Amino acid sequence: MSWKIIERKRALLAGESGPVTGKGGGGLSCCLVYPNRYHSAMSNLGFQAVYAMLNALPGVTCDRAFLPEREELEEMERTRETLLSLETERPLSSFDLIAFSISFESDYLNLPVIFRLSGIDPFSAKRSPLQPLVMAGGAALFLNPEPIAPFLDLVCVGEAEPILPGLFEVLQRGAESRRVLLAEASALPGVYVPSLYEPEYDGPRQVALKVAPGAPEKVCRLWDPDPESRPTATVLHTEATEFSGMHLVELSRGCPRACRFCAAGFIYLPYRTRSPELVRREVMQGVGEGRKVGLVAAAVSDYAGIGDLCCDIVAAGGKFSVSSFRIDHLDGRMIEALKASGQKSVALAPEGGSQRLRDLVKKGIDEEQILAACDMLISHDILNLKLYFIIGLPSETQEDLEELVALTVKIRERVLAAAKANRRLGEIQLSVNPFIPKPFTPFQWCAMEPVKSLEKKWKFLQKALGRLSNVKLQMESPREAYQQALLSRGDRRLAELLIEADRLRNWKEALRETELDCDGYVHREVPLDEMLPWDFIEGGDTGRLKREYLKAFGGEAAG
Repeated sequence: MSWKIIERKRALLAGESGPVTGKGGGGLSCCLVYPNRYHSAMSNLGFQAVYAMLNALPGVTCDRAFLPEREELEEMERTRETLLSLETERPLSSFDLIAFSISFESDYLNLPVIFRLSGIDPFSAKRSPLQPLVMAGGAALFLNPEPIAPFLDLVCVGEAEPILPGLFEVLQRGAESRRVLLAEASALPGVYVPSLYEPEYDGPRQVALKVAPGAPEKVCRLWDPDPESRPTATVLHTEATEFSGMHLVELSRGCPRACRFCAAGFIYLPYRTRSPELVRREVMQGVGEGRKVGLVAAAVSDYAGIGDLCCDIVAAGGKFSVSSFRIDHLDGRMIEALKASGQKSVALAPEGGSQRLRDLVKKGIDEEQILAACDMLISHDILNLKLYFIIGLPSETQEDLEELVALTVKIRERVLAAAKANRRLGEIQLSVNPFIPKPFTPFQWCAMEPVKSLEKKWKFLQKALGRLSNVKLQMESPREAYQQALLSRGDRRLAELLIEADRLRNWKEALRETELDCDGYVHREVPLDEMLPWDFIEGGDTGRLKREYLKAFGGEAAG
């Protein structure tokens, strides 16, 4: 490998601080791979937590690897160099186990690249027993691992804490053959072995699933029953992340609200919070190191005692920021502490532009509460607001979009009045995202709106709001949202599409050339009695999901 690439790796290591340093020599060697770039990986609290867990297991050594930076990738492809791990600069093919940590379906696209750079066949059925075992886990795999299942020997379905110790005991013990080893692993709760399951298809539908003798009919999704056993917080600090100089601390896992479109409210059930004592100890460690503290949860303002915690941080001379607020549960003491901490902007998520849509998704808030939350923030001199909206929700109409515009204008008027009185600028940033139907939510059976229709709605919002001063608009590309929906709801046949996209270096061209009915995965409303590719995962209350679906749409089943 070129000295330029090696020096960059060594500079990344030199820029890190923290207690984790991979153990040397012997044992089961593992390379934890985040299929995106270093900056994204080290900004991911889950990735950091798993890295620390693996290095803490007796007899396990764990390195890391990442998708190379763009220039580095081009050079590696030009010179046909091999992807190396960060810590020991070993080829990935030399490890006993490659473990992918995958939070987002869009990162599925990078798996073929990493296999290619590592000289490893992407398809598990074609790899020899001398090559590494390949496993994966992470939030994307909780939902639907099928689009990449042909690449994987093992999948961790659920949270890492209750799965990894038992799984690694089996892997370290070994077996007379890889087939026997995988069969033993499949008996563990939360472990899915794709080769033991054979789906059958008819067009875009899955119609059957053959399960090998001895394998469980359903794979149970595991959750950590003891959040007090360890904190989840930043392990390795580095300036080369989105959260440079920040110590992230997880307050809770999951969300008690269960909005009908949101996977986080279902795949992390039951909702669990960490004790104030554990959180405070970890928070004050960050403050003591002179770092800004990032409080992480699906809804920080739902955490009991959040106001006291925030005031304690400020009283100790620290600063903090929060990942999210609930509009109907703002804590005045927390807002005051945010102001004292220098926070200039806050994100709120009305999601639906109209009351009808907010009721449809079970958001549980009305316009009066939204405006009251904005008034509270503005009264504390927080004049920069980021508002998250979803467009393309099922049954959305032009009237719903017009209500979104009207609500934005009302909030803007409040910001401008306060900014004028305080003689400083205030800004509203609208983040607009297309609706994507996600597995294990009541809206998993819904269709995604066509791309052209979403683009038309975006143009309407640009025309209605784009020329207003102090308002900025941004929107996730509808075509990228289509890609995410396809990978969220797809099945094993998408693995070939991922390989083809890497071969052609062009996702759009690969879509054009595929014989799959990709629109059938994305734009089709699925009947409630149809088998879904992820139905083998036991971890969602299907009856509850169906009831919520029927409540949302007035008792009319999908057809």
